Amino acid sequence: MVEHITGMLALIGVLSLLCQWAGWKLRLPAILPLLLCGLLLGPGLNILNPDEIFGDLLFPIISLGVAVILFEGALTLNFKEIKEHGRMVTHLVTIGALITWACIAPAAHFLMGFDWPVALLFGALVVVTGPTVIVPMLRTVQPKSKLSSILRWEGIVIDPIGALLAVLVYEYIAVAADPTTHLLYALGLTLVIGFGLGAAAGYFIGFAIRKNVFPHYLRNTAVLTIMLGIFVGSNMIQEESGLLTVTVMGIWLANMRGVDIADILEFKETLTVLLISALFILLAARLDSNAMLGLGAGAFAVLFVVMFIARPLSIWISGLGTNLTSKDKWFLSWVAPRGIVAAAISSLFAIKLEELGIHGASSIVPLVFFIIIGTVVIQSLTAGPWAKYLGVKEGSNQGLLIFGASKFSRDLAKELIAKDFKVVLADSNWDSIRQARMENIPVYFGNPASEHATNYLDTSGIGRVLVMSPYRSINPLVSFHYQDIFGSEKVFGLNNSEANVGSGRHQLSESYLKRLCLFGENISYAKIASLMAKGAILKVTNITENFTYDKFRERYGETAMPLVYITKDAKLRIITAETGKIPVGVELISLLPAEAQEQAVIQRALDEEAARLAKIKAEEEAKAAAEARAIREAQEAEQRAIEKARRKEEELAKFAEAEQAALLAQEQADLIELAQGEKTAEIEQATNLSSQQLHVNSAEEQDAEANGMADTPAVTKS
Repeated sequence: MVEHITGMLALIGVLSLLCQWAGWKLRLPAILPLLLCGLLLGPGLNILNPDEIFGDLLFPIISLGVAVILFEGALTLNFKEIKEHGRMVTHLVTIGALITWACIAPAAHFLMGFDWPVALLFGALVVVTGPTVIVPMLRTVQPKSKLSSILRWEGIVIDPIGALLAVLVYEYIAVAADPTTHLLYALGLTLVIGFGLGAAAGYFIGFAIRKNVFPHYLRNTAVLTIMLGIFVGSNMIQEESGLLTVTVMGIWLANMRGVDIADILEFKETLTVLLISALFILLAARLDSNAMLGLGAGAFAVLFVVMFIARPLSIWISGLGTNLTSKDKWFLSWVAPRGIVAAAISSLFAIKLEELGIHGASSIVPLVFFIIIGTVVIQSLTAGPWAKYLGVKEGSNQGLLIFGASKFSRDLAKELIAKDFKVVLADSNWDSIRQARMENIPVYFGNPASEHATNYLDTSGIGRVLVMSPYRSINPLVSFHYQDIFGSEKVFGLNNSEANVGSGRHQLSESYLKRLCLFGENISYAKIASLMAKGAILKVTNITENFTYDKFRERYGETAMPLVYITKDAKLRIITAETGKIPVGVELISLLPAEAQEQAVIQRALDEEAARLAKIKAEEEAKAAAEARAIREAQEAEQRAIEKARRKEEELAKFAEAEQAALLAQEQADLIELAQGEKTAEIEQATNLSSQQLHVNSAEEQDAEANGMADTPAVTKS
């Protein structure tokens, strides 16, 4: 029996790791492979039966696991960060959560026949979404940065708020179900202990951390141990008040000034991943397949209310007064997968409610798992096409994640942000992060390769990683981590040549060393830091046809270090040892050491002197050309005048000839006319003479006839 239990525990651990790896590899929420694994081992093959294996230990294991999960989630609830992430997030985790609860609880009551207390508890359980299911989905869908940030922070913040709401509802049900206690007294005592003891314990741990009461190597262990002790002690004082206590304790610690909880969060996240994975396999294995099938059509109706009524209603009401467009709201209305926290808390509460004899408690877990499966599967498959249809996808990921927030990194980030590129600086050095925040640069405080960064670091719009930190032991981890996410060709590091010096076991792999080509060969963090300390500055230069890259090199010399350039179509190109010649028509951002700046001053003076001499020479040449042109124009004018005079003379000569010819013609015409006149006169005279002669002849004939008639006797007609 002992060997069997040991084997099952080892099997759960191995399968938890495999399921987490499968979810990461397939870019899916790990909850899906964990759920399938649990269902296969439990109801499917009947290999794993948690109740038989663990017996009475099952409830304490689940109870302590849920306590750790709630405490870790509460540690992320920083009220200042909620305000920094906009009105929409604040509305969603307050007004939106209440609207969702008010929609789902009546649906469970009327559609599933739950009593009102159980329906209210179910509604509170499925309010939460959670980063463990949101983050993998966002990586696949890649919506706009603003929408991704809203969904991420909603999942982060709603976990402890939803859990707190569920705990309060459960406390009310548990107190009301106990006939031996007064309802108001028991509920009031639970709230007083939960809030009072939680706040006091949170303050005590925060004070101890701030005063370094615990040595560094004991800090995480001390916090975990004290938290579990407070959880058990709270339950001993007032039954079932421990969950509320640890939730308030985590929230108080997260908002306490001067307390650095980064290490605690990282430790708790590692522990939480193991607990969540193991718990989910155990909880899924406890599911009764008959109970799942026996939910009937009411379960589908509740799922419809969750996805198509509660979520859109909460989004549109919470979005009032924000700058979100209707397309943004429709996308947010569709993405709200339920997560592991809901499954873990529901299983714990179901066991407790069954012990109290609450009717309908056995149906809570199957219905919660049904909602989880439905929302995760449906939304994972459809969120991408829906975002593309609405036009809210991020597009090409031109942003940068820079590991290392040194002065150089901050200056480069400011230049790129001014060009509308998204840049996030990550560093575990608080002073560097503080300086970046003061310069309004988005930052992530901590190790960007940690589990915390996986859930809380917003990488939407980011497609490349520049590893530029002095942490030689962490740089390879960050590089390999993001090579798995973005691809090896998207991760670049500085060539710290000293990092590969030493014995064989300290040397780095060839595949890693090949990517250490950022900004050129042998460009290390130490070299850049030294240049910045000596006064190096960043310079933006337009590479044009008139000022080519060769002229850039001529002006600034070989010490100038090109970093990145921006193309005409707003694409960011990282310069490495493999980059060829910088093309024309780009904006080049380069690092200019003091020598390059001095050379630029000298070269600029030489260029200005050369330009001045060229200008003088050009003016002289222009003056000589103008004089030559004036002489040529005068000569041409004189030639034109001579030619014009010649043509005038020719015209006058031609005119004189024409005039003389006209006179001669006129004289000839006059002579002809005179001759014709004389001839006409002669003809007329001759005609007159002829007429006179004829008249005389006629008169003579008449006289003769008259004389003849007088001499001749008359003749009688016959």
